[in-house]
Amino acid sequence: MGKSSESVSPPILFLPDMLHTDGVTREGVGLLMRDGVVESVIAPNAAPVGVHVVRLAGKALLPGLANAHSHTFQRLFRGRAEGRAVGGDTFWTWRVQMYRAANFVSPEDLYDVARATFLEMVRAGITVVGEFHYLHGDPDGRPYDDPNLLSRQVIAAAQSVGLRICLLRTAYFRAGFQKPTDTGQRRFYEQPDKYLHNLEALATEYAGAPAVSVGTAPHSIRAVPADAMQRIVEQVRGRMPVHLHISEQPAENEACVAEYGATPVSLLADRGVIAHDSTLVHAIHLTDAEFAGVAWLGATICSCPTTERNLGDGIFPVDKAARLGIPVAFGSDSQAQIDVLEDARQMEYHLRLRDRKRGVIDGSMAAGAGWQGDMAGALLQAATVNGYRALGLHGGRLAPGEPADFLTANLNDLSVLGTDAGSLAEQTVFAMAKSAVRDVAVAGKLILQDGHHGEEEAIEERYCAVQRRYAQAH
Repeated sequence: MGKSSESVSPPILFLPDMLHTDGVTREGVGLLMRDGVVESVIAPNAAPVGVHVVRLAGKALLPGLANAHSHTFQRLFRGRAEGRAVGGDTFWTWRVQMYRAANFVSPEDLYDVARATFLEMVRAGITVVGEFHYLHGDPDGRPYDDPNLLSRQVIAAAQSVGLRICLLRTAYFRAGFQKPTDTGQRRFYEQPDKYLHNLEALATEYAGAPAVSVGTAPHSIRAVPADAMQRIVEQVRGRMPVHLHISEQPAENEACVAEYGATPVSLLADRGVIAHDSTLVHAIHLTDAEFAGVAWLGATICSCPTTERNLGDGIFPVDKAARLGIPVAFGSDSQAQIDVLEDARQMEYHLRLRDRKRGVIDGSMAAGAGWQGDMAGALLQAATVNGYRALGLHGGRLAPGEPADFLTANLNDLSVLGTDAGSLAEQTVFAMAKSAVRDVAVAGKLILQDGHHGEEEAIEERYCAVQRRYAQAH
């Protein structure tokens, strides 16, 4: 029995000057959407009777961008941890600054910081975020009456802004192999049984919630022992995506070898943790054999070029991943910058500095996994559909049956002025500034219109109040 006419909303035709989907830019067509889902890409004269036309003059319409790895609270100390520490500054000393921010925020602060961070993402054309969330207890490390309170605060912030979110609830059980408990991490820790219980409770609470999903994130081999990580993955496999930090720093590999006699990738591949539903965040310091193993297992790698550059992690050898057909997605991670397209172009530019030549990423390196075709098309695929897939979601393609998650770019913005249909993909990846993003839709609902969000003033005011208190405290 079909739906009654009263239960079906009228179709909407978004009609831009240019529309880009599935690697092709077309003019004179629009995106037909009903109930938040794409029905087709059609010419206006082929639209059904009663369609509501939304004219997007002077704009190009493209799939929404995916931010597959985010720690929203770290936006709080952007620019405040850039000075060189006494004795030198590294990833490991940077964590002290991160712990200060982590232990500062109240549940209300976390909501306000997350809303501002998510608003910034929307203004950058992002339509979905994977929030790698590891704040669980209060500032003294005690669980709240609701152990998922802070997860719910972040989800509520995304819902307030209108952003699609996959809350990757993070497991964090220890400071490292044979290391004492770190007071800076006290809000992160849970016991394994409690973690699994709280993860399942969160997933149950949001089952069926629009634009919200839940995944698991055993933080890293230094924070979650191999046996515990294997247990987590075995319990949730097939029901939710699995994300983890891996091989971000050489010291992490060395500590893993000392504890287990194997590097993180080799260890977790042998234990069945890494599979087609796994996303490996960073994965910079892998051997050629380990990259081949990741490819064979079908896992995704999420690269965070801005953070990796900011922390001195190293250069992700994306050319190796591309040759093997490993899907690559992007994440804003520490929020030092929120710009997926900048991350896409910088991932290629890092290789140019390394090799002292141009065009290192060749779109024809490997079939499938978003790497077949021209360079710009491959990087755009990584910035869209690969990120959605890493989060266990459909999206990023604007194809029939896919969610109507999209952005529009102002073709008169100086960064892309003069763009034509033949160069839109290249201009988007290698030239477009965030100022060009004018509209953003999630499930067909415009959450950004002509550069403005309905809640922007309140979001910005409350965030600035948190910033002032944080600056006074530190």
